[in-house]
Parts: sequence; C-alpha cells; structure tokens
Amino acid sequence: MMKLLEGKTALVTGGSRGIGRAIALAFASHGAHVAFSDLAYDDQAKALESEISDLGVKARAYASDASSLEESELLVTKVVEEFGGLDILVNNAGITRDTLMMRMTEEMWDDVIRVNLKSAFNLTKAVQRTMLKQRSGSIINMSSVVGIGGNAGQANYAASKAGMIGFTKSIAQEIGARNIRVNAIAPGFIETEMTARLPEEVKKEWAEKIPLKRAGQAEDVANVAVFLASDLASYVTGQVITVCGGMST
Repeated sequence: MMKLLEGKTALVTGGSRGIGRAIALAFASHGAHVAFSDLAYDDQAKALESEISDLGVKARAYASDASSLEESELLVTKVVEEFGGLDILVNNAGITRDTLMMRMTEEMWDDVIRVNLKSAFNLTKAVQRTMLKQRSGSIINMSSVVGIGGNAGQANYAASKAGMIGFTKSIAQEIGARNIRVNAIAPGFIETEMTARLPEEVKKEWAEKIPLKRAGQAEDVANVAVFLASDLASYVTGQVITVCGGMST
C-alpha cells in the first residue's frame, strides 16, 4: 500500500474512541506519527497507544482537556517537543447533551459549545505558530450533517457543529497564503459507542432514510480524513465533505 502520510506528525483530539480512534489508526497505517488526546489517560488510551506503535510509527497518548486554552497550548508544546513538529491537526473532541429546547439547561448548552466548538479555537490557535513557521499544515475539523440540516432535540450540538463549519471557512481564508489547509468533515449516521446506545428500531429507521441503506463505519470517516491530511488534497481547503451515505443529499 502506498503510504500517504509518511513522515508526517498528526494530533487527534478525542482520539481514544470512536471516530477519533479510527482516524488515529488510519493515519498510522499511512505512515504518520500519531499523538492523540482525551480527558483521561485510561486503559483505552493505553491500548490504542500500543496498537499504533505496532504499526511501526511513534505514538503517544496525552490526558488533556481540549476545552481549555491553557491545556491545549501545553499539549501542542509537548507534542512539538516530543515529535519534532506537527503537520496535521484533527479537532475531533465532542460530546452530546441531547434534549428538546424546552428542557435544555444553560449548562447543557454551555458544555456542548465549550467542548465541541471552543476546543477547535483552542487547538487551532495553539498549532498556528508551528504551522505558520513551517508554511504547511492540514487542519481537519469534525462537523456533522446535523450542523448542516439541524435535528430536533440537538439544538446545542447542531449549533456547535454549524459553528465548526463557519470557523473552518474563515480560518481557511486567513491562513491559506501560508499553505495551511483547513477543511471540515460532516459525518452522518456512523456506528460508534455514541450511537450504540440507541434502540435497534431507531437505528433501522435511520438506515432506511439513507440512500446506501446502512450506517457508516468510523473507518469511512477516517479514510476521508487521510485524504484531507495528505498531499492528494493539496488544492482542497475551506471545504465541508459529508460522509453520510447520501443522507444529506
């Protein structure tokens, strides 16, 4: 297999599980050294760390809160010191606090905006100096089809993911002249630990609405991230790529 990310260093937030985990593994299989962060350095993080190392690249898990600017800046400093640089950032940290607007508390709103959207500001700000100096980089922001089309009971999540799109397009315009590309991926219904909690009939109902008639896998999203991170996408910036089986067509 041709390795598309040979010698590059990537940082994936929320990397221990779900889509973040799949992206970390896909990057490593394409030759990238991978740093990933999550709130805790737990068994899942340790297991992924050794799984990535087994692919013959450098791997390191960090406990870091992406919603804190201070912790994000410290994280990036550590990664650049330990890996000798940083070429790819994936802003993937995210949570849901789903409920109808009438029942949504201020805290549920604030938590989701802070973790899902402010984290992208924090990490992008933190990596900018390194990427501007080396005049190259690829930043990938995780949005969602919900950020494009909305969804009842997810006003906070939809707002955070729509915000991710506006943020992506703005930063792409700001730093494009330095050869730094910024794109967003908007996954549709993807089978992860987050969706595993849904009742079977709900999952069936979802699949019926999708032209490809199935839920997506985390690897489907990871493959698009590999493309956006690689030189194959050297003329792609400011874009939102939906990975949804045709659901939001």
